[in-house]
Amino acid sequence: MAMTLLIAMAHLVAGCQTSHRDMVSFLKAHEHEVSAIEYRVGIPDVVQISAPRVLEIDQVSQSIRPDGKIALRLLGPVKVVGMTEKEIAAKLSRLLEPYYEDPKVQVRVTGYFSKKIYLSGLVGSGGGYGNGGQSVGTTEQWRSIPYTGRDTVLDILAKTNLSFLAWESQIKVIRSSPYEEERREIHIDVAHMIRTGDTSRNVLLQPNDILVVPPTPLGWLGLRVQEVMFTFNPLLAGYQYPASVKDANDVYNGTNN
Repeated sequence: MAMTLLIAMAHLVAGCQTSHRDMVSFLKAHEHEVSAIEYRVGIPDVVQISAPRVLEIDQVSQSIRPDGKIALRLLGPVKVVGMTEKEIAAKLSRLLEPYYEDPKVQVRVTGYFSKKIYLSGLVGSGGGYGNGGQSVGTTEQWRSIPYTGRDTVLDILAKTNLSFLAWESQIKVIRSSPYEEERREIHIDVAHMIRTGDTSRNVLLQPNDILVVPPTPLGWLGLRVQEVMFTFNPLLAGYQYPASVKDANDVYNGTNN
């Protein structure tokens, strides 16, 4: 049993080594997206408009409707889905020209809800994500977080409570795709980045990327033992409950006497 576990761990370590060629291939596949990435709004993102000269829409916050539009006073429904902040601002400026001379419009996304990054493994819900910064403890979880267009591996992990069992030198990024030939994955030594300051592997994440935080070999073994013990917990509790009731009854009677 012990020998089997050691062999499995050895294969795991060997399989997690990522060459420079792997990193280049991973980045080249989406180089055009990473080098000029701009967030394009989707349903139901929230945008806020700043237009000091146009009181009708100044400081208005709107959620993008299912039809891809926002509804504004004076302008009515305006389709913005799939556009960047600058493109929306330019469109609103054009629509306002019949009513205002040189309207100054700025737009920013304040709610990122249409695109996601997925986390799997020993990750918690700390920082700005999830349940008030609760620690993950020693459980494996699966959840999603908003994609903002400027999320790197370190950005996400810095806002996420990692378990002390997390294998920080073997973080995996999976670039998902419906098409097999477009799928990529790499392993990133986050512990090395933090220790040395070398951020060459701090890749910029894309929508639908999956960030996997595996347990250390000993942590993996502990989690498997925990799974086995979970099966027996109700049985153990059943044996303990009558004894607890008897102990409480004895204490109560002894006190009365």
